[in-house]
Amino acid sequence: MRGRIADAGGRPDAVRVVAVTKGFGPGAVRAALRAGLADVGENYAQELLSKNESLGADASGVRWHFLGAVQRNKVAALAPVVTCWQGVARAVEAEAIARRRPGATVLVEVETTGAPGRNGCPPADVPGLVAELRALDLDVRGLMTVAPPDAAGARRAFRAVRALADRLGLEELSMGMSDDLELAVAEGSTMVRVGRALFGERPPRVKET
Repeated sequence: MRGRIADAGGRPDAVRVVAVTKGFGPGAVRAALRAGLADVGENYAQELLSKNESLGADASGVRWHFLGAVQRNKVAALAPVVTCWQGVARAVEAEAIARRRPGATVLVEVETTGAPGRNGCPPADVPGLVAELRALDLDVRGLMTVAPPDAAGARRAFRAVRALADRLGLEELSMGMSDDLELAVAEGSTMVRVGRALFGERPPRVKET
């Protein structure tokens, strides 16, 4: 993974790898820790909480990134555990986080695919949302996006999100996953979210209740 980052023109010591263990058991988290990857991402609240409990003492070495859409009824349980909330897309979600975890580190998710039902804030609304989050005294560290699947669309999306972050004075760019991380790194990503390229194909998901 670090070789892929270097080949794309990035510095492996400057681009953080978030190991996405969605669908895998606690053993995947322990494997990530052994490989020096303390940043671990999960999309579903119950899966994150269950793994955190199963890890026992090992959980103290994990920096949990919550990657999914923020459900307000899950915030109270997640707040003591989550290090970085990467899927914030609405002020009402941020208000729930700020109540439970004042000063929490958050990234605003920017919707760049145009696909119906995707989580994320439209690019034009991002400056206003960032201002609202800052007014809540949250640590708005940067932007996150899931790019369109085609290479040309992904490159345009990454470039646009980078320009938006620069305008807003945001330093963190969570862009790029297993299939498109090279494009993201070339466009300035500081953080890639990688699951399948580290752990292989995911087993079928059991629906969270």
